[in-house]
Amino acid sequence: MLDTKKIEDGLARLGLTLPEAPKPAANYEPFVIHDGLLYVSGQISAGPDGLITGRLGENMDTEAGAAAARACALSILAQARAACDGDLGRIARLVKLTGFVASEPGYTEQPKVINGASDLMVELLGEAGRHARSAVGVAALPLGVAVEIEAVFALA
Repeated sequence: MLDTKKIEDGLARLGLTLPEAPKPAANYEPFVIHDGLLYVSGQISAGPDGLITGRLGENMDTEAGAAAARACALSILAQARAACDGDLGRIARLVKLTGFVASEPGYTEQPKVINGASDLMVELLGEAGRHARSAVGVAALPLGVAVEIEAVFALA
């Protein structure tokens, strides 16, 4: 089990806060718990100022893409907190992240973009934040966002 206080302290040290869990934009659940696993639906890149839009290799660089992925990770943790009734300590570990990066056909740094989320998860969750992962380039994402990431957690 994770230590919720340690996660909160890590967020504070980084100057970050978890947003409220975003509401679904269509007919789906923001998360599902089944057989000890928590599946978090894709979280799009959004921050306090709104959607983080763009296409990598066109009008956004890798560093900005990684920041967008980090914003997705915060929304993922917010959904996990909601799924666990406010107690992130119920998470045993992050199992997998699947990241989608809106990018030009010649852009090949999708893994570096998704590192923004992966690095934050390890920083906040420690060894329990190490995970399997995919980083996929796509032509477009909903609402023109730059990044969308979904997650699977094992619950304690």
